[in-house]
Amino acid sequence: MKVARIIGIIAAALVLGAAAFFLYEKKRTSKPQAVCCGTLEVYPEFESAIISSRKVSVWLPDGYSVGDPCDVLYMHDGQMLFDSTATWNHQEWQVDEILSRLMDEKTIRRTIVVAIDNTPHRLKEYFPDKACQGLNDVDASELGGDNYLKFLVEEVKPFIDEHYQPMTDREHTFIMGSSMGGLISLYGLCEYPEVFGGAACLSSHVSMSHLKATKDTEAMADSFLQYVADHMPDANEARIYMDHGTEGFDSAYGPYQQRLDALFRERGWDADHFKSLVFEGHDHNETCWAKRLAEPITYLLGTPGTCAN
Repeated sequence: MKVARIIGIIAAALVLGAAAFFLYEKKRTSKPQAVCCGTLEVYPEFESAIISSRKVSVWLPDGYSVGDPCDVLYMHDGQMLFDSTATWNHQEWQVDEILSRLMDEKTIRRTIVVAIDNTPHRLKEYFPDKACQGLNDVDASELGGDNYLKFLVEEVKPFIDEHYQPMTDREHTFIMGSSMGGLISLYGLCEYPEVFGGAACLSSHVSMSHLKATKDTEAMADSFLQYVADHMPDANEARIYMDHGTEGFDSAYGPYQQRLDALFRERGWDADHFKSLVFEGHDHNETCWAKRLAEPITYLLGTPGTCAN
């Protein structure tokens, strides 16, 4: 009886976790965001010849002028980054507050943030297409990561480079996200190592659980790990930050992340270029990502002496 009860509790937890995951995917907001530091310039319908239009917002630190030397951080799930009063779950990453503080402290280089809103096609657009290679039951209609990254690299980045005139080389261009956004960030670095000099991947959904592209999500996770093994940049040619919590949906990520960590170590990545952390008690939400946001930001954008801590 005790065994049956334990199994029942585990099954119920998995069901609740899946429900929470899909709730996160379905809920979104189009409310305008306010920032308490810097300014936010919003392009409500950024047109694309590749994917559907969506809102793109550009956060500029206080005192910024067009052409000022600065890094660029591209972030997914843009509507969740700045203002908890405008988000579906009343949580936010606190990007404006945290980056402003770190810049004021001279801990990181001057940076602008390009926030790309998600859409109802989030799961599809953040899915790493090439992870499907060799799998038989893949539904191609559920794949869209390649087009999303093409939109980012071929349409959004040229617009940012022209209109804001930041530093445009890979050493000053980064990509960042959480959950599926963490997955597409690592995939983006592997696909475009000449564009991005680093990626921050928080609570990356490396387990592939609950995704619709294939019935065998365990095989998909194995395939993604193999993809990373085959396509990662040369050792120490970029900077990669990964992490996860231990509660909620994050509680399932540990074994998969450990395999990724071992892979990077085996390929010769050192602590200055690959970092993976576990945050005890952190759950799968913006409040927890905000609590630890300074870690990946400092790691990617840190001034000399602060990058590897």
